[in-house]
Amino acid sequence: MKLAVVGGGSTYTPELIDGFARLREELPLTEIALVDPDTRRLGLVAGMARRMLARAGHPAKVTATASVEEGAAGAVAVLLQLRVGGQAAREVDETLPLECGCVGQETTGAGGLAKALRTVPVVLDIAARIREHAPGAWIVDFTNPVGIVTRALLEAGHRAIGLCNVAIGFQRRFAAKLGVDPGRISLGHVGLNHLTWERAVLLDGRDVLPELLEEHGEEIADDVGLPVGLIRRLGVVPSYYLRYFYAHDLVVEEQRAKPSRAAEVAAMEGRLLEMYADPAVDTKPGLLERRGGAFYSEAAVALIASLLGDRGDVQVVNLRNDGTLPFLADDAVVEVPATITASGAVPLAVPAVEPLYAGLIAHVTAYETLALEAALHGGRERVADALLAHPLVGQAAPAGELARRLVEANRRHLPWAQA
Repeated sequence: MKLAVVGGGSTYTPELIDGFARLREELPLTEIALVDPDTRRLGLVAGMARRMLARAGHPAKVTATASVEEGAAGAVAVLLQLRVGGQAAREVDETLPLECGCVGQETTGAGGLAKALRTVPVVLDIAARIREHAPGAWIVDFTNPVGIVTRALLEAGHRAIGLCNVAIGFQRRFAAKLGVDPGRISLGHVGLNHLTWERAVLLDGRDVLPELLEEHGEEIADDVGLPVGLIRRLGVVPSYYLRYFYAHDLVVEEQRAKPSRAAEVAAMEGRLLEMYADPAVDTKPGLLERRGGAFYSEAAVALIASLLGDRGDVQVVNLRNDGTLPFLADDAVVEVPATITASGAVPLAVPAVEPLYAGLIAHVTAYETLALEAALHGGRERVADALLAHPLVGQAAPAGELARRLVEANRRHLPWAQA
């Protein structure tokens, strides 16, 4: 069983390899193909992956290639974890919006749009090559912004499902607070990628969210960066990304006062690559936990094992709405629990979403529709329209200025802007 990882030179990859090694009974891989155009990084990460598997006694071979066609050929599933433009582009995504008084973040707001503009065309090109060389393979998208990228893949007719580690992270943290096995916890998770709320935490089918908020509210509030009073009043647990909406001005002030996350991650990646280059290192470094992507490997293994093994279990994924949230169009992509089988993902019924959340979901979905149009067809006016529609921008003057500056900063990644 062959699995390909496009973006395999990422410093995230050893997190994946660690999961593949630990969960080999769930997903008995025989080959892991790492695909990346950066051959130096790819060589370092592939060497690290081989040592990790050897230490674990895992029989899978690791291949490394810059060719999507070679890497995808014969694969049953392909994971996408791309960062077009690298940390340098991310630095712009996180800092340029601050100059216009807007949150600087790489997956939402103006920075998220810039990333979508760079990423969607590249992902669609890769997916077309995957379809040609591995026509039956599932594409699992971990590339941000996951909702927009997954929607692009689905609208182009690909066998694709979007994946994020936010839900599994909440499941694991709640289980730890309750002192129970994570398998006993399921979530009333609803929203869009990076715009979700936990409206229930079910322990063996019983909702224990009220007692979690009562007994562990302060810890949960620290986890998501919001006041405990707000969380207890709402009676839900917003994802960390809701902080950009619920505390926008405070976040802008904080971001302006410290180095960007991109600068921090770039330095971290340099240290990780040095570790990966050391032939004596054959276990996942502790530093990788600070890089992000916690529990990504467990989520990826579970999803791929269910798609290939027709397990029919429930996991939180990104998929077509198709009436799940009746206030959205069918072709919107939502992030909700779904039953996973060999045929794909079927969303579970979702209790009616309160207006406080439904309004923001609908607002951001409208932005995502316009963002995808801009990514597919280009044009500075489309970019400005998407920014005007985003609740984290939403004013004509900054939308126009950001559109001009984002297009200019990303020109080399945008063929339509090079004329």
